[in-house]
Amino acid sequence: MRRFFYLACILFFATNLLAQDRAPHPELENPAIQGINKELPRASFVSYNNREVALQNNKLNSSQFISLNGTWKFKFVTGVSNRIKEFAAPNSDLSEWNEIKVPSNMEIEGYGYPIYTNVSYEFYPQWNFKPPYVNDLEKNNIGYYRRDLEIPQSWDGQQVFIHFGSIKSVGFVWVNGHKAGMSKDSKTPQEFDITKYIKPGRNSIAVEVFRWSDAAYLECQDFWRLSGIPREVYVYAQPKVRLRDFFAQCTLDDTYTDGIFDLDVELKNHTGNKVTQSVSYEILDDTGKTISSESKTIQINDSVGTVSFGTILPGVKAWSAEIPYLYTLLLTMKDASGKTTEATSIKIGFRTSEVKNGQYLVNGQPVLLKGVNLHEFNQINGQVVDEKDVMLDMERMKQLNINAIRLSHYPQPAFFYDLTDKYGFYIVDEANIESHGMGYDRAKGKSLANNLDWTEAHLFRTRNMFERDKNHPSVVIWSLGNEAGNGYNFYQTYLFIRSRDKNRPIQYEQAGHEWNTDIVCPMYAKPQHIEHYANNFTDRPLVLCEYEHAMGNSMGNLKDYWDIIEKYPNLQGGFIWDWVDQGLVNENEKGTFWAYGGDYGPPGTPSDGNFLINGVVFPDRSFKPHSYEVKHVYQNIGFEPENLENGQIQIKNKFFFTNLSKYNFSYTITANGKVVKTEKLPSMDVAPQQSKIVDIDLKGISARPGVEYFVTLSAKTSTADNLLPKGWEIASGQIKLPVEAPKVPIDMAKTGKVTCTEGTTIDINGKGFSLAIDAQSGVITSYKAKGRELLLNGFGPRPAFWRGTTDNDYGWRMPRVARPWKTASGQNPVAASVKTTRLGNAVQIEVVYKLDSLQSTWQTLYTVMGNGMVKVDNSLVTEGENIPIIPRVGMKMQLPSAFSQVEYFGCGPWENYSDRNASSFVGRYKTAVADMYVPYIRPQENGHRTNVRWLALSRDDGSGLLVVADSLIEFNASNNPVEDFDAGPNKDRNLCHANDIKPHDLVEIHIDYRMMGVAGDDSWGAMPHEPYLVRPSAEGHKYSFTLMPFHSAKEMESLLVR
Repeated sequence: MRRFFYLACILFFATNLLAQDRAPHPELENPAIQGINKELPRASFVSYNNREVALQNNKLNSSQFISLNGTWKFKFVTGVSNRIKEFAAPNSDLSEWNEIKVPSNMEIEGYGYPIYTNVSYEFYPQWNFKPPYVNDLEKNNIGYYRRDLEIPQSWDGQQVFIHFGSIKSVGFVWVNGHKAGMSKDSKTPQEFDITKYIKPGRNSIAVEVFRWSDAAYLECQDFWRLSGIPREVYVYAQPKVRLRDFFAQCTLDDTYTDGIFDLDVELKNHTGNKVTQSVSYEILDDTGKTISSESKTIQINDSVGTVSFGTILPGVKAWSAEIPYLYTLLLTMKDASGKTTEATSIKIGFRTSEVKNGQYLVNGQPVLLKGVNLHEFNQINGQVVDEKDVMLDMERMKQLNINAIRLSHYPQPAFFYDLTDKYGFYIVDEANIESHGMGYDRAKGKSLANNLDWTEAHLFRTRNMFERDKNHPSVVIWSLGNEAGNGYNFYQTYLFIRSRDKNRPIQYEQAGHEWNTDIVCPMYAKPQHIEHYANNFTDRPLVLCEYEHAMGNSMGNLKDYWDIIEKYPNLQGGFIWDWVDQGLVNENEKGTFWAYGGDYGPPGTPSDGNFLINGVVFPDRSFKPHSYEVKHVYQNIGFEPENLENGQIQIKNKFFFTNLSKYNFSYTITANGKVVKTEKLPSMDVAPQQSKIVDIDLKGISARPGVEYFVTLSAKTSTADNLLPKGWEIASGQIKLPVEAPKVPIDMAKTGKVTCTEGTTIDINGKGFSLAIDAQSGVITSYKAKGRELLLNGFGPRPAFWRGTTDNDYGWRMPRVARPWKTASGQNPVAASVKTTRLGNAVQIEVVYKLDSLQSTWQTLYTVMGNGMVKVDNSLVTEGENIPIIPRVGMKMQLPSAFSQVEYFGCGPWENYSDRNASSFVGRYKTAVADMYVPYIRPQENGHRTNVRWLALSRDDGSGLLVVADSLIEFNASNNPVEDFDAGPNKDRNLCHANDIKPHDLVEIHIDYRMMGVAGDDSWGAMPHEPYLVRPSAEGHKYSFTLMPFHSAKEMESLLVR
């Protein structure tokens, strides 16, 4: 190894000296050296002394295992010239050293600072990358770790290894003052044989960790750039003739009925002598019954011996994400005398994962991957997660009907796969390779994918992933990496995996339609693009490796994607980007907040801002409004009208392996949001991919003026099941019943007479109310009911065209493109004309605004009735061409903060938009205005509601203001004006956090004809889809609503049933 190291250094330096002003560092900047004395990668398993303990498989109970997690001594320096000499000497003075917990990230513990960039390399902030150089080595952070451990006397005569789950970017390991080794892949285990360095009793472990090395060029992922020892550390012992590795391939026959078991076992002989060893396996079912076993004896003549087994198991229970049935595989090694020398066990599952006839199949079924991308992230600990974190993620994913996880963009800790095996997820296991900053150009000196100096680095990481994770049934697809170009190096990694695994598909996004991907897996292809693929290509399935960029208030048109995916057999799902906002808990003078790029480090620190805040869930894993859209669109049960007049609805089982008999079904019928009937449905014996017609009882449901009937169906777990509690709703649907009669219009002759006086204001009075309109602005400046003012400081209804800008808005430059609408919305209204006319007992005031820069005219017609009601008819007509898209068309007004409660009949209960309301059912909802606010990590548009029939703002005494729409409207109600959520033309110059938003002493309400959708295809250019845009129109956008003051909850109800 040492000879190879020096030869590699000489060859590599010769090719770089001419191009640089210094030679590359022989270890830190040399991709020819990926590891020193690192053990070959192997499957995850723990060594035990006997069968009984092995079957329990709790490593903490193994006498062969010692955890090194906990408190270590620590010293931090910057610059290679400041490296600490003799830091590993066992007797060195550590009295001046600090302490640090392991696992941890150095930066999270206060040594250095977190940096977030997406594409660029943070150590070259000017983008002048020169691989393998890591720029100025004197700026490289170095962490020194020390701790002692006790080696038991019982380990004497055994092989002893130290295991680091991760060291990032590179770490040099020392034992008792001896350099034991180094490895550069920061997301797979780094193991070193330390037998010759340790002794029974006290021993010293030392690690020198560098923040940056050439390895960082292949770890340019879209996440916090952190370093340290972020995964577990332990030592373990094995006998001199030991189990080194094994590969258990558990598949199904062509009928997907019988199990095919193939096992290859590799033993390592450290004795230096020929030895005879027996190897046996047992397969046990979930009751502990052995269903297959065999033993073989092997003579090992040198250092390595292998033995293979194979058998057919009739009628096995297959593993799938829906029914994750696991067997136990027990391996036992015995010496020539028959004494057990070593035993271990793992869980195995029998399943197939293949591409056949242009489709991706699991156990012969064309499953749909309803997935998310997952980073390793904890809101407090950074990139350090434990089993509790992962269990919370999996529980939340099950709640949202997620069945697949792409490991972006590196393998997860070993325990993660045990849990996905157990609880059932389809895993795309991805090699720790992303050289995004280098681009995709295959020319020499460009992309590392086609640079032969980096071939071994690519293979090294791919081998590490494959060999560790090969036995897990949940790993159904291998991924070669992410955003690293394509070329020779990825051809080699594909061929390596295929040489080891003939079954599971391999994918790579950058391969496009080339031969080195079995699945076409584009990222951010739009719905029309995947439909084009489905209609033109049949050789391979398409699965979106990334789609629906969930940045901020996002995830519009998710249902549109899945309407297309479910239409075509070779479109088989996708992985939302991504699962969790990577916001780190931080605090300033305004309180606690979730931090993102730019919140750490001195001025000039590289940053891509809040581009890592794009999760389905918040950093603490609490749900966002768009989380529920994922749940609904991903659900595995469909509800469709069949013959509604006769109360017939079709229930479709979208599962591939699960009968619906395990769920309880019910339905509720509402009339204008009030429940009139709730019934249970009979047991639903519906096989996978089949449907059943059910009957809904419509007795007593009759047409009444202005009454809408909806039936809402629900499926819930009948027992606690696979992380879901009993009674958890896994699917729901709502259908409008065709039972309706026209609303009765307001009879203005019966509303009473008003008086009207014109001057600088138009003063209108009637029974129990008064209203004033400014004759210049055309704005209602006072609106009183029984002497109590409804408006705040004269801020009555006026045209509104702007919203708080979302992250997706900035992506397509909406704040600049649509800026004239912001100007029109923000200026004080000045009417072109205000005209008053009599209409029977009522008064009509026509207000016209000329928006000359937009070649548009806004007209409002107020009809003021004697009972205090005000009918509002609005229209926006645009005559010009090339006028920008309108963010919203509506009116805004402000009320005193005493109007603290809001109730409405429309889509809810959570925030929703025109392109994200499939999960928001029509109902009657009541909440506090304060609770309408959604605290997005970077403040932006929030709290909207669509398909609204009416809404009411009320005080604590029950009085308030009712808004009744002629047709469907949308609205926002907030304790903040819209300007609080607008970061201006360039959000990166005005990055804010949720704790910057403080409620005002007001309620701002927007009553909209329409707001454009939030979009979701991506966050760097994709607009909302056409159906969800509001384009200028010469025909005009028209809508109407009526303002109705009320003095009690009872009076409000009477107004609704008029």
